[in-house]
Amino acid sequence: MIVRIFGLSIVVTLAALAAAFLYQGWTGLALCAILGILEISLSFDNAVINATVLERMSMFWQRMFLTVGILIAVFGMRLLFPLAIVWITGGLAPIEALRLALNPPPDGADHFPDGSPSYETILLEAHPQIAAFGGMFLLLLFLNFMLADRSLTWLSWIERPLRRLGQIDQITVVIAAIVLVVIAEYLAPDETRATILISGLLGMITYLLVNGLSTLFQRRQPGMSEPETSQAETSEPGTSQPGTRRPAPATAAVGRAGFFLFLYLEVLDASFSFDGVIGAFAITSDPIIIALGLGFIGAIFVRSITIYLVRQGTLGQYRYLEHGAHWAIGALAVILLVSVHIHINEVVTGLIGVVFIGAAFASSVYANRREERRTAPVT
Repeated sequence: MIVRIFGLSIVVTLAALAAAFLYQGWTGLALCAILGILEISLSFDNAVINATVLERMSMFWQRMFLTVGILIAVFGMRLLFPLAIVWITGGLAPIEALRLALNPPPDGADHFPDGSPSYETILLEAHPQIAAFGGMFLLLLFLNFMLADRSLTWLSWIERPLRRLGQIDQITVVIAAIVLVVIAEYLAPDETRATILISGLLGMITYLLVNGLSTLFQRRQPGMSEPETSQAETSEPGTSQPGTRRPAPATAAVGRAGFFLFLYLEVLDASFSFDGVIGAFAITSDPIIIALGLGFIGAIFVRSITIYLVRQGTLGQYRYLEHGAHWAIGALAVILLVSVHIHINEVVTGLIGVVFIGAAFASSVYANRREERRTAPVT
């Protein structure tokens, strides 16, 4: 199974490294490899969250995620999206933005000798708007999970009070709106405050619209009501069997429900990719190397990890993994929102996700072993 799932990723990785070597020699190969590792380390929590959504999709839409979704991730988010930001915010024609990207100023300067800004400078100046959009999208995702009524909790001392708070209607939107106002009022520079407010509102609207439509069409499908949850979530803590997998949904999302789940996954991937794309410019500003490293290596490996988690039933075997991933999402949302004014090192961003997921995995292993000892027959 491992070869079948990761085989294509390995082949594409070797091809991307070869292309980087032909493009820029050993320097290009090294930069491409570093960017691939960066993307995978930053996006493991993305893979876990993707897996929770992918479990609810039919096999057809899962294949769409692995084919059309890859093209969107590689060419759309890692190549065309940065170019689009530059030509929109910089008032440039698309061809001019591409020429600017491929011909940086000499000696790595921020501006050309005539005073015009470089491709990297224009993109970095647009970071506050990008961060506000992605941060609010991810914040709502985090809040909707943590404030939901679920019996299984990981960090119970804070998750149980959040669950009780979630009984208030529309509280997630209220909290997100308050956070956006605070960020705009106290962190955003005066000249970007209005832009950050608009971008954050667009992030909230996008999440509410895409998530709402996917939920609506799932409910309309015959045989499907609410999205399925794991056995551990529907039973009392301590009663689930160790190593159990999530039951498959009675009816996997197809048709319009599958399409909106697919669209939800792509917007989610876009929100996760913002920090990787911006962080890549600390390593190189070459869009070709960025697309090869982040897209052809990182994004495709993340999708293979997602499929592996689904096929192996990992989310059911390790009960707290989904909780850890959502805490990592909450941390990333905060980092993105704070970064509208304060630069946060990309290493910190990547390590936070690794720490939360690693801790959740260790807690799951400990809980499974404790149950095994409790249920083991006495000899």
